[in-house]
Amino acid sequence: MTEFSEPVLSTLNADGTRHWLKPRLSRGRFWIRRAVVAYFLMALFFVLPFLHIHGKPAVLLDIPHRHFIILGYTFLPTDTVLLALFMLSVFVAIFLFTALFGRLWCGWACPQTVYLEYLYRPLERLFDGTIGRGGWPKDSINPIRKAAYFVVAFVATLIPAHTFVAYFVGVDNLRQWMMSSPFQHPTAFIIMFITTVLMYFDFYFFREQLCILACPYGRFQSVLLDKWSMIVSYDRNRGEPRGKVVQLTVGQSRTGDCIDCGLCVQTCPTGIDIREGLQMECVNCTQCIDACDSVMDKIDRARGLIRYTSQWAMETGKRKLFRPRVVLYPLLLTTLFGIFLAVLINKSPVDVFLAHSAGNPYMTMPSGEIANSVRLKIVNRTEEAESYTLSIAGTGKARIIIAENPLVVAAGETRQLPCIVAADPSQLPAGSLFVTLRITDTKQRVKDVTYRLLGPGGSFGDLR
Repeated sequence: MTEFSEPVLSTLNADGTRHWLKPRLSRGRFWIRRAVVAYFLMALFFVLPFLHIHGKPAVLLDIPHRHFIILGYTFLPTDTVLLALFMLSVFVAIFLFTALFGRLWCGWACPQTVYLEYLYRPLERLFDGTIGRGGWPKDSINPIRKAAYFVVAFVATLIPAHTFVAYFVGVDNLRQWMMSSPFQHPTAFIIMFITTVLMYFDFYFFREQLCILACPYGRFQSVLLDKWSMIVSYDRNRGEPRGKVVQLTVGQSRTGDCIDCGLCVQTCPTGIDIREGLQMECVNCTQCIDACDSVMDKIDRARGLIRYTSQWAMETGKRKLFRPRVVLYPLLLTTLFGIFLAVLINKSPVDVFLAHSAGNPYMTMPSGEIANSVRLKIVNRTEEAESYTLSIAGTGKARIIIAENPLVVAAGETRQLPCIVAADPSQLPAGSLFVTLRITDTKQRVKDVTYRLLGPGGSFGDLR
């Protein structure tokens, strides 16, 4: 059997068993800043579903009804262009952010890191008796205290789990479910239960393995980073050779600033040794920086042996802010965002779709007119019920026959109904006629949709 001289993963023992990590806590300047960011993001996460903008939830992702509200603006499944622009903008923003700041997102703003390091680990340290310092407890933990931690951690999981579900069902629905029996809404209860169990499994058991094994962002950094990107780095020129602090005498050579205390490894939440260089598991949490700075203070040496810098700055002592990707990414992002805003601002308050019904491409009515059976779909994008009057633009070319005109559509709703577009045969000398269906609402806003009316002798290759 092959034996590995080095560990394959920081969470894997040599015999293949799980290596549990209980990192020490280094309360330094970066930890305090991360705490401020983390608790602000937690507060924002809990408050956002309760906020309303123009009478609508700030965020509501109603997947079953395909109704999405973001910052007070309603998005529907028909907004494919907006969705594509948004996704492209997100990807470009990730490229830009990583090129500038490395994996800063993972250590400062990712929900996995925020909740694990500032909610679940503090709870665990409280029951382990290691609050304020972290690491492994000196004595074995009483089983009652272990059981108490499981209960408290599970109750703590219920809060973010319920909040998470509120983003998809709304606060009012969630409140109603919580106040009523689970038997009255079994499906919702099962979804809530599964969400809670998955979150508890993640933060109690899976933990840092999500960052190391499951999250693709660490693997992306190999192509997103360059030698000018900001990363957590160990200054090898200054730190090597490692050795304990000794009183130098004449003829002795000074060791590097690293005294090989191992505190940077003990405090790392993913269990790596930053002195071995940039690694996929590093989430840029800066705990090793705080730990090393505290040691440098104690031995009266300058801070910054481990610091937040770039590979280029570490090697040359110079910084390079402007480079091609840092210029191209913002330009591309600005262009995409500008197009997104232009499409969003000019979005019509009503969407109209016309499609030829199944069956014969045309029919002859008793009056002698050539008629097409059409499926009409109207989407009311406004926040109030609207009445739409349908007509054919122009005079004498064609007419529309529909059971309900004007057509009333509730706020945010979609209505579909059949209709007939008819014209005199003399209007179709080439076997088809392009007509414009005009939809007018009560505010006299107009939406025109072109339809190709087919007749005898026409080409049926496009039945739109």
